[in-house]
Amino acid sequence: MIPQLISHLQADDIPEKMEFTKKFWHEIQKGEYEIVLSDLVFSEIGDCPEPKKSILLKYLQEINYSKVTINDDVYELANKYIEQKVLPPKCLEDALHISLASISGCNVIVSWNFKHMVNLKTFFGVNGINKIFGCGEIVIVPPNEIVDEEE
Repeated sequence: MIPQLISHLQADDIPEKMEFTKKFWHEIQKGEYEIVLSDLVFSEIGDCPEPKKSILLKYLQEINYSKVTINDDVYELANKYIEQKVLPPKCLEDALHISLASISGCNVIVSWNFKHMVNLKTFFGVNGINKIFGCGEIVIVPPNEIVDEEE
């Protein structure tokens, strides 16, 4: 699952993140990872202004992925994350991304969102709630934790 990561393929204002994102994207293009995208990702891309929206959609045409959709179970789990203060109420979309990945059986989310997703509080909170809901453990990491800096 790669929420909001795609937008960093066109992040000229943060070149280091863009570089790692492009390295990771190249590995995705080679089929190194099984990618799962949600309808929420497509909705977020749809909200981007042109030409960024078209560019990001073109990137998605370069990879193989499975698509998952939001359902009642996803909302229930996302709301649990918020009720238990793993994520603040204003971060429902982040909670939905994590919930979709958890319910879909993903074991890794790749994101640059350090404030709400890529941190120990979220890791432990999400996995505690996931255990209660019968979902597997999920790790949330930035691309630079996956790709080799030397590549």
